[in-house]
Amino acid sequence: MKHGKHSVRVKMIALTFAAIFGTVALCLVLNETFLVRYYELSKQKTLGNVYEQVSFLIAEEEKKADAAKDSGTADNTESPDDLGKSEGSSDSSGRTEGISEELRLELDILCSKSNITTVIINDILSDAPRPSVIVSYFFGIGGKDDQSEAVIRDLLGDYFFPGYGEGVKEKQLELETEKYSIFSLYDARMKSQYIELVGSLDDGSIVLMRSNVESMRESVKVANKFLVYVGIGSAVIISVIMFFVSRRFTDPILRLADIAKHMSELNFDIKYKVRSMDEIGELGNSINVLAEKLKQTISELKSANNELQMDIERKTQADEMRKEFLSNVTHELKTPIALIQGYAEGLKDNINESAEDREFYCDVIIDEAGKMNTMVKKLLTLNHLEFGTAPVEFGRFNLTEVVRAVLNSTEILAKQKGVTVHFEQTEPVYVWADEYMIEEVLTNYISNAFHHVAGANIIEVKMIPQGQHIRVAVFNTGSPIPEEELEKVWIKFYKVDKARTREYGGSGIGLSIVKAVMEAHNQAYGVKNHSSGVEFWFELDNTVEM
Repeated sequence: MKHGKHSVRVKMIALTFAAIFGTVALCLVLNETFLVRYYELSKQKTLGNVYEQVSFLIAEEEKKADAAKDSGTADNTESPDDLGKSEGSSDSSGRTEGISEELRLELDILCSKSNITTVIINDILSDAPRPSVIVSYFFGIGGKDDQSEAVIRDLLGDYFFPGYGEGVKEKQLELETEKYSIFSLYDARMKSQYIELVGSLDDGSIVLMRSNVESMRESVKVANKFLVYVGIGSAVIISVIMFFVSRRFTDPILRLADIAKHMSELNFDIKYKVRSMDEIGELGNSINVLAEKLKQTISELKSANNELQMDIERKTQADEMRKEFLSNVTHELKTPIALIQGYAEGLKDNINESAEDREFYCDVIIDEAGKMNTMVKKLLTLNHLEFGTAPVEFGRFNLTEVVRAVLNSTEILAKQKGVTVHFEQTEPVYVWADEYMIEEVLTNYISNAFHHVAGANIIEVKMIPQGQHIRVAVFNTGSPIPEEELEKVWIKFYKVDKARTREYGGSGIGLSIVKAVMEAHNQAYGVKNHSSGVEFWFELDNTVEM
């Protein structure tokens, strides 16, 4: 079966393509629409977390410094002026005066990992001719405190220095708490989008944190581009895999379709070999069960239909046979009845008063009445056979003995007619059949042979092995039957030589009885001409002697 555009395999591969490209397209849309905003919200949370950590670490550092002063170790600590020079700023107000190198490094790593620039300011000198700041710490952009004042002012923007934040645009408050506020803004000078946190520490220092969002936009573009490549590659690879894997599903389906096609042609012998217990295996089992049930049902329907057809034919034949029977009986009985009636009237009228003539009249009446009686009996027998009311009782018997018994009953007739009978079979031959019916067949064949024997006056009975069958042939010398009438001899009341048949009192029913008996046994029978006579035969199932 060809894999057309409507095949399951093509649909599975197309669906795989559609699912992969649909997923990639959906991811691209979601990335472009929501990922940057999600990143901004996530970054706001990160800014808040970093602020909390910075506030906690510096507060802990202050506690350690205060504890060191109280214990007399303050001499080892640099003065505020030295701190202001070395660390970036200091004043006499008691604010943050310095941190250890360890904490400084820890804060710098924290801000760098979070991609956050952090500035901690001790004081803002806004009344000076040129605004300036005192910076305690500067983290996340190299870990140096000696950054230029312009950079600091640029980071602070217009939070504290009006006129110095002209590059800040689209500034919008995103989140506000008691300690800090978070803003989103666009820096025109840097041409980038930022998120900034402005707040204060516990010691009064100002903290400003800034994170660039533009990098995320670039990451989204790179991710989308990579996602497209991954989608195309995945689609190709998965489609190739699906092309081969789908055979596990499509081949059984095609096999089931072929089986269904055979079933539509009433061929139920082909079966599906179940190799799995999945849905296809269940379907295969169902197809096999369906095939068996359909086969059985159709067989039953055919049998019922055949019986119905036979019933109809039997009914039709019965009507025809009834009409034919009445016609033939009327025809056959008309002559003997007329003879009986004529001779009886002659006796009544004393046409001939001699005792010899009266005896002759009586003999004729008795003879015709006997013929009528014989004919009626044969017609009844034939009627039972043809209508199936005479059941065949199969039994095993010696056919040789039956033939000899029939021939023995004709010895007187053979002597009277000067007929020589040959039957050389001496060994027993066992057959399966209804013994009474087969004796009737033999009687009719042999009687028919005696009636038509002529010429050398020889009748020969032979038993001829025919594989699993035995053929019984009854041959008599005499005139052959015309070829065009060979098949008609089995018809009821049919007589090849009507004058001769009437001469010996034949009714034309004997061979019809033979036909009915052999058909009831489902066995072959027939007649054929020889150069010197005619042979009638029939066959029976042969059995081995037990």
